Amino acid sequence: MTAEITIDEIIVTCISRQIIDGETVAQGIATPLVAAGYLLARHTHAPRLYFASAIGQSMCRYPAPLGLTNVEQLWLDRSLSSVGFVRAVTEVLPTLKPKEFFRPGQIDCYGNTNNIAFGRKYITGGLPRMRLPGTGGIPDVTTYIDKIYLYVPRHSKITFVSKLDIASGLGHSQQRMHGQGPCYLVSDLGQFDFANGQMRLISNHPGVTIERIMKRTGFELEIAPDTQETPLPTQEEIDLLRLEIDPLRIRALELLTGNDRRKLLHKIIEEESYQL
Repeated sequence: MTAEITIDEIIVTCISRQIIDGETVAQGIATPLVAAGYLLARHTHAPRLYFASAIGQSMCRYPAPLGLTNVEQLWLDRSLSSVGFVRAVTEVLPTLKPKEFFRPGQIDCYGNTNNIAFGRKYITGGLPRMRLPGTGGIPDVTTYIDKIYLYVPRHSKITFVSKLDIASGLGHSQQRMHGQGPCYLVSDLGQFDFANGQMRLISNHPGVTIERIMKRTGFELEIAPDTQETPLPTQEEIDLLRLEIDPLRIRALELLTGNDRRKLLHKIIEEESYQL
């Protein structure tokens, strides 16, 4: 490899390898790791994808490239059809039943998720410790979609909890009447499935031990008997990501915090302004 492989490139490649050619994939708002994964799949093994975008509230045959300051325009310019958000969640997505990756603020061992707030007092009218971005259509679509996939850029006990503060996404539950809970999760430490209705480690990323993953998980984690190390991206996948799909490293924004994130944001905005 010409340069050290970064964790964002491993996550993107893992997402890409979950995609099957001919599927409809849905992209949420502010999810560049997922967008990069879909684009990588389309450039390699899945050229016939259809894209449902919450950003443009549209269906696209040809996906918009990764962008920050002009991403809404890019999606709308390539739209086959555009619908409102409510109609997309209640009419279009139930018909298409797409594959979609969600990023939970909290998740328990059964794949139930929280994207509303941290702090259980919030349920009884108190103030939350932290307000999260919100659920979007997650409470609706997780009740009927079979292809629920998850990703967590920073694996810690803050996200992986024994009990949710608030439930906003349905996992593996006896009360479920349609669909199923999550199939898969990728974090910056490893890959997981829900083969027995509970989260199970299936691969640890290079340089990450199983013990480290267990220490950063707030519940007892099942370990698959055939757990192995996550395969690294190929040279072709790395070249596509760095040179064509995301040369500005927009995907890395989901892993960075504080001053590092601020610096990259300014750099991306400056570079995109030159391209307009």
